[in-house]
Amino acid sequence: MSKPDGDPNVVEGEIVDDTPTAAPAIPTPPLPEADYSEGGVPSFDFVRDKIENRYTTSLGSVDVAGLGTENTAEALDKKIADRDQAAKDRLAEIRRSMRGE
Repeated sequence: MSKPDGDPNVVEGEIVDDTPTAAPAIPTPPLPEADYSEGGVPSFDFVRDKIENRYTTSLGSVDVAGLGTENTAEALDKKIADRDQAAKDRLAEIRRSMRGE
């Protein structure tokens, strides 16, 4: 559709309201069973889950820290120092060979 002035490159459009539409209602999931009895005693499943979570967290933190493996901080520092020394030795060897010694 062109404007009445006759310019075919000008197109009329309508203004559209850009307010978001309401999202459909999401049904709420049923509540899980209570972790404690009315007397305040925790359920067996609650206690077991809590112990398992603590155990897996401790295993994960050991892995992250690198303890219990050959990749301790000291071992990695030694590997880096050994590699740096080997690089220096190789560079010195290359320099000697370039001088013709």
